[in-house]
Amino acid sequence: MKVILTAEALQNLTELEADKGLAKRLKAVRKTLGLMETNLRHPSLSTHEFHSLAGPGGEKIFEAYAENKTAAAFRIFWHYGPGKNTLTVIAIAAHP
Repeated sequence: MKVILTAEALQNLTELEADKGLAKRLKAVRKTLGLMETNLRHPSLSTHEFHSLAGPGGEKIFEAYAENKTAAAFRIFWHYGPGKNTLTVIAIAAHP
């Protein structure tokens, strides 16, 4: 899979990189992005559809876990496309 980051997701990642106190979370996010490229069905991702959002073209939005069982655990929100074997990360954020 090819992973594309939207401007918002890139900004989220840049903010994580800038905050030295979030180094552990940054490492988890980078690991998750790597797993998404190589094995989207990896059990630790706990990937599932996120029903509260829709993509810009009405695409189904999915959520992958970067962290689990942690206060304000980080999640990666994404959708398939724009092309074959491509997914677009729309946000990297703490779980609401």
